Amino acid sequence: MNIHPLEKKDYDAWLPLWQENCLHQVSDEVSAETWRRMLSKAEYVYGLGVFDTAGVLQGFLHYVLHPVTGFKTYACYMQDLYIAEDARRQGLAKRLVWELQDIGKKEEWARIYWFAQHSNEAAQNLYKNLGIKMDFSLHMLLTKD
Repeated sequence: MNIHPLEKKDYDAWLPLWQENCLHQVSDEVSAETWRRMLSKAEYVYGLGVFDTAGVLQGFLHYVLHPVTGFKTYACYMQDLYIAEDARRQGLAKRLVWELQDIGKKEEWARIYWFAQHSNEAAQNLYKNLGIKMDFSLHMLLTKD
């Protein structure tokens, strides 16, 4: 397996996985904007891909860097982590998270954090041995109908 930042040439392989990750509920416009942001040098949105030995994209991890109070360095929000259904249970998600952690250590990020639904058993099993589980509740105000 090989992990590296997603590149322009990866779009056609990324799109179907992205759509599966979003349960086919994201518009083409949102998908295009997400991809544009990940490739833009002016945005702080990034993507890592995990590729098999033949170079086929098997999954991705998207993350967003942002400033936080209390630190001079950025924090990292790991927003999306998705592995193709036929490539699961091979440790690929864990390898992506470890790669993100290595990047964070090199760049001296304040922290890496993420959210996972309580009902997502696969995610909970992955994350229970990664990081520290925080006991917070999540609240949102919607600003768009």
